[in-house]
Amino acid sequence: MCQQQAHHLVGVDGGGTGCRAVVCSLDGRPLGHGHGGPANATTDIAQAIHSVRTAVNAALVSAGLTPETAAPSVFAHIGLAGVLGTAQSEPVARAFGFARVRVTGDLPTSLAGALGEQSGALLAIGTGSLIAAQHGGAQRSVGGWGLQVSDQASGAWLGRALLEQVILCCDAMADHTPLTRETLARYPSGPADIVAFAATARPADYATLAPAIVAAAQAGDVTGRDLMQRGADYLGRAIGVLDLAGDDVLCLSGGVGPHYADFLSSNHRARLRPARGNALDGAALLARCAFATEMRS
Repeated sequence: MCQQQAHHLVGVDGGGTGCRAVVCSLDGRPLGHGHGGPANATTDIAQAIHSVRTAVNAALVSAGLTPETAAPSVFAHIGLAGVLGTAQSEPVARAFGFARVRVTGDLPTSLAGALGEQSGALLAIGTGSLIAAQHGGAQRSVGGWGLQVSDQASGAWLGRALLEQVILCCDAMADHTPLTRETLARYPSGPADIVAFAATARPADYATLAPAIVAAAQAGDVTGRDLMQRGADYLGRAIGVLDLAGDDVLCLSGGVGPHYADFLSSNHRARLRPARGNALDGAALLARCAFATEMRS
């Protein structure tokens, strides 16, 4: 691709709750933003593609562009939760008529947005969880394999754990707290309604309970604090595996991540620094870097 063929950069960040896109000039200046629905490539790849298209088209329109005519001159980086390999990345890449597009999981975009080139770790905890570190050019991640077998500490994990605790309370195997009673009141038929909900629930559905857990923990609710501490204990073990050293920093991001700060050990809290940006910033940065690299080649 020659330089004249590229007119805009597009960055996309997609997760289990929603999808965001930004259109930038070739020097990285944001021109327009757009939003779409859930975009987890493992949970529902057709929905992910639809959400990305919705977000990108909205961003292009916001930038004063016509999606159909602008797409062939776009250099894009799409970072989506649930991209585990080519089975997910290739269908997404084929769905768009961009001049160039790279589709990855959300790890590269999240690290680029939060840390830039600095060494450290990122705990991006929202509907799902992304726990990763970078040292020089090497990146390593822990967990993030989806709610069915992983995603501990995530909003979805918290929500499912809360429902499990509610049922234990209903069976007189645990004591109710205000949080469990308020949660039970959402389900008029009690455990039967919870089971019916769980039969079709997706991670984003469980994650709708996370804000109540965070608020309850902040208010001193025993169940809320126990769930947050369980999540923080897992995060602490993950940080240990990532083996931070020296001046490595630690960033908490996502809808749930920053709320774990008070539950981490003092050693980990001492490393905490604000993230430089988010995964959408990272996607735009990676699109710009890839374009610059191609122009030099």
